[in-house]
Amino acid sequence: MSMTPPIPNLRGALDLSSLVNKPAAAAPLAPGERPNDGAAPGASVPVPALILDGTDANFTAILDLSAQVPVIVELSSPGQPALAEATALLERLVLERAGRIVFVRVDAEANPQLVQAFTATSIPTVAAVVSGRPLQLFSGAIPEKELRDVFDQILTVAEQNGVTGIALPADGGVAPELDADGKPVPPPMPPLPPLHQEAYDAVERGDYTSAITAYISALKQNPNDDMARAGLAQVSLLDRLQGKTIATVRGAASADPTNLDAQLDVVDLDISGGHIEDAFDRLLTLFPSLDPEGKNVVRARMLELFDVVGLDDPRVGKARSRLTNLLF
Repeated sequence: MSMTPPIPNLRGALDLSSLVNKPAAAAPLAPGERPNDGAAPGASVPVPALILDGTDANFTAILDLSAQVPVIVELSSPGQPALAEATALLERLVLERAGRIVFVRVDAEANPQLVQAFTATSIPTVAAVVSGRPLQLFSGAIPEKELRDVFDQILTVAEQNGVTGIALPADGGVAPELDADGKPVPPPMPPLPPLHQEAYDAVERGDYTSAITAYISALKQNPNDDMARAGLAQVSLLDRLQGKTIATVRGAASADPTNLDAQLDVVDLDISGGHIEDAFDRLLTLFPSLDPEGKNVVRARMLELFDVVGLDDPRVGKARSRLTNLLF
């Protein structure tokens, strides 16, 4: 099996009936009104913005909105710099679609009911909601090209369900320009810093080596560039896994539990799949049996993986404390 993330399964619906049937405890999405069901194809749907913050209290209104415009939901942690790039990419792709999709950010720590409803076991977890029906997408981060494919699939599912409204933001937005086929023309996006753009472009074409070089150059220019540091850690993980298969990685680690390189591969695999605690526990359990050189390798790798997961993630805090105790 290839390490490349699979095409997301769009058929796995979650049960959000408790949210659908619960009265909203917050104001509706638009002042003085809620979205009307059954928007005509291409009809304008007033919304406060194309990027919204979802909560346990206001999600009923968002479910209502999904009857007119498909909604992408990300359960993440806004305080973690390592997750910011994934959120920024989702936002950028939503804005490119000029109202055909609305993006809802959910602070997972502050909204446990939504975390439970979406069965989110790791962050970020991304789902879609179409006509009130949640669709499981993926956990973690996936390359931009595959994310674009996911968005295209969501729009296809939405069209099949008659959800074809165009969100019209009240935050200074205007009716989207349409092309000759009647589809919204994506608005121009502010450019990324040159080296960040170079890294994004390299990742999209699968050239992780060039992406790593670009992020290293960005850090040389600005050692405090947290986005570049997190990007470098994430791309380095993808580079290490490139060309390897799940069966081979797990088989090698199982065959030789003392082989550090094999265990590091499994850790990368687990991190990429959102199994954060399993990954950290594997290295920390192995740590006491290693020689000084091996311990230095594990320490360096864990610091890098902390950037991948996010320094504010409680799982990172626990692993860091455990590592410190082992070191001293």
